[in-house]
Amino acid sequence: MQMSDSREIKASPETVWAAILNPEVLKECIPGCTEVTGSATDGYEASVTQKIGPVKATFKGAVTLSDIDEGRKVTLSGEGKGGPAGFAKGGATVTLEPVPAGTLLTYDVDASVGGKLAQLGSRIIDGVAKKMADEFFGRFQQVVEGPAEPAEEEAADAVAQTGDGAEGEKKKGWLKRMLS
Repeated sequence: MQMSDSREIKASPETVWAAILNPEVLKECIPGCTEVTGSATDGYEASVTQKIGPVKATFKGAVTLSDIDEGRKVTLSGEGKGGPAGFAKGGATVTLEPVPAGTLLTYDVDASVGGKLAQLGSRIIDGVAKKMADEFFGRFQQVVEGPAEPAEEEAADAVAQTGDGAEGEKKKGWLKRMLS
């Protein structure tokens, strides 16, 4: 399964680059992630719990970084094993490009699964993978951009009152405060 997309992030490429290499940011952004340890030079180890269709599993795996073009491009490759549920492996090439509003982050993802997960069918797997990628990069954008502007806060308050995204609103901006 392959997919590509891009997001415009209202932060400098340097800030976005630092965030994509930070294990705390990755933990915050990966859906279902309970632990990320390691470093950009040695790679990361992660634990992620996901429910895909009727199968729920905790995946433990490793992520390595390669093809690093400092501040511009990185390829993240990983493989996770979920016991009897099967395995998932794949990678993402992330490219950063300065734009007037901040940084254009473009990603190309390639992923595959095996075991019981593969038996669920490609439509379910592809849908879940797209949802996870969208959720990861959406959370990543929120963490990097920091607090919303007043008009955006009003819209966020309206969303929070409907019950969508309320928890995420409290966490926005901690990376920006840490790097400042």
